[in-house]
Amino acid sequence: MSPEQYDTLLVRSVNAHVMAVTLNRPEAANAFNSRMARDLYDLFEDVAMNGESLRCIVMTGAGERAFCAGGDLKERNGMTDAQWARQHLVYERMVRAIKDCPVPVIGAINGAAYGGGCEIACLLDFLYAAETARFALPETGLGIIPGAGGTQTLPRAVGERRAKEIILSGQSFTAREAFEWGLVNRVLPLEQLLPSAIGTAEKVAANAPVAVRQAKQSVHRGLQMSLSDGLAFEIEAYHRTVPTRDRREGVLAFNEKRKPEFEGR
Repeated sequence: MSPEQYDTLLVRSVNAHVMAVTLNRPEAANAFNSRMARDLYDLFEDVAMNGESLRCIVMTGAGERAFCAGGDLKERNGMTDAQWARQHLVYERMVRAIKDCPVPVIGAINGAAYGGGCEIACLLDFLYAAETARFALPETGLGIIPGAGGTQTLPRAVGERRAKEIILSGQSFTAREAFEWGLVNRVLPLEQLLPSAIGTAEKVAANAPVAVRQAKQSVHRGLQMSLSDGLAFEIEAYHRTVPTRDRREGVLAFNEKRKPEFEGR
């Protein structure tokens, strides 16, 4: 798929199989408004429908200040309850589109990930963070609760008790704490962040695409099941890889001691 033009996103092809997505409202600390939510929804729906050649996505924020400061409260100022609820439906569609992305999405968290920005980060498959990045879910201080998945995704990353402390107190935490608690995979100097995330994306993209997609689904959906049901789901996902050309190519390349050439079929 070719990069599209969006009002609030910068989308570029790193190579034939890796795409970089930058949240691009630096004047608002990359806070997402209705337009950005629609742009993200459109982008990830397009990936789901037309992204056969795409194998990995890297998401980051414009500038050094913020990955995403959350929902744009200036846009919400003065909204009636009904208007607020209607707008939130757009956010809910965005969340589902990101969560259900069939290909892996790596977060390169370059700065503050607060509120909805932290929730977007939690929706991604795994995260690298700059040393200066910070995280917070401060919604209870605004009279609401996290509404873009935070009460569900954060506990799955850091555990119930840690998530309660973060959400109920609203206190921010550092990239190093996020790493120690299991939310972030690596903490890096800012200048190394995006190259490292892209490097990992390229390693993901070099593997068999059908297998990668099935492995992602097996891990994610299996965690919502009992162990017995998860094991059964894994076997179903495994058997989807057996009749593929890529499975035959992978085994042949191994025996011929060469690098496999996967086609995603």
